[in-house]
Amino acid sequence: MLNDELEDLPLSKTKIKQKMQDLQDLGVKLVELNKEQLTKFDLPQILLDAIKLAQQINSNGALRRQYQYIGKLMRNIDTESIKETLNKIKGESVENIKLFHLSEKWRKRLLEDDNAINQFINDYPICDKVELYNLIKKVKHEVEAQKKRNYRRLFQYIRDIVEDLK
Repeated sequence: MLNDELEDLPLSKTKIKQKMQDLQDLGVKLVELNKEQLTKFDLPQILLDAIKLAQQINSNGALRRQYQYIGKLMRNIDTESIKETLNKIKGESVENIKLFHLSEKWRKRLLEDDNAINQFINDYPICDKVELYNLIKKVKHEVEAQKKRNYRRLFQYIRDIVEDLK
């Protein structure tokens, strides 16, 4: 009974301002993204145009006003999907963190244990065995030369394979 009565009450002025500020902050995060990242969002064209304009503005006052305008435009759209997509892009989602740790674990195992290669191939049959063997060989060779170019490539390769099967 009490919860129903509380839901019927209008929001306080402070709560409304906080909600608008949160929308504006979300808009600022969208402005910080590049063109490729923005294509992953299903944004209305007017909001997309406002974001692109904000990316071109140098004046602090004009930029602040543009952020407010973006926040105003965001009042009429579903922001939950934007937040989820933004978390995925920023790599903050739980799924991305788990994927990162799994990929790191596999890279470490593949470099330390020769039998781990067969286990990885069994668990992820879509991987290119020859490319995997070559990357591991290059990484082991680079460890002696204290370079890490292929070390990163091996991680990215493992991450792509693991992500494809998720």
